[in-house]
Amino acid sequence: MCNFGEYLIHIPTAMPDKNLSFLNSCKERFEERALPAKTLLLREGDVAHTIYYIEKGCLRLFFYDEGKEITFQFFFEGSVVASFESMYESVPSLFSLETIEPSVIRAIPQTDFFELVNSSPEVRLAYERKLVERFHTYQKLFLSRIKNTPRQRYEELLKEYPHIIQRVPQHYIASYLGITPVSLSRIRNR
Repeated sequence: MCNFGEYLIHIPTAMPDKNLSFLNSCKERFEERALPAKTLLLREGDVAHTIYYIEKGCLRLFFYDEGKEITFQFFFEGSVVASFESMYESVPSLFSLETIEPSVIRAIPQTDFFELVNSSPEVRLAYERKLVERFHTYQKLFLSRIKNTPRQRYEELLKEYPHIIQRVPQHYIASYLGITPVSLSRIRNR
């Protein structure tokens, strides 16, 4: 089953086998790319034309606020990511997408993706499910930002991605939590 969604879709790492069956059935449409760390796949303000599946590696979604990078989300193996609103509406992306570590990804052009959605009821259903799931994920993220302390957000992040500390630089994690790297160090030391 191919899973895509509103902005960026995250398929939890516990579920990649479900998604690999669809990926294998349409693999010829995906181009494999090996990328070094710090490769920008999509720049904020550009129109997105590609969807990415992460086979190996870690990516981050971020935007600029008054010249400062704000990390919004992390993606690991088994995730499918795209600025779908940008692709669907042909509008500038609100976010940038960048590799954090050397990564192996598979890319599918927007035209091929829409062909799959329009020709396969299975893909269309998966896509609709992902739209609802994406809404739910962003709703939880929004509520967490309002009601949880940075420490609680850090604990949630560790629960969802226990390996994040070994793979993601501290300044990106601090940015994601909305705190400084010094504050993150204090939280980690407690």
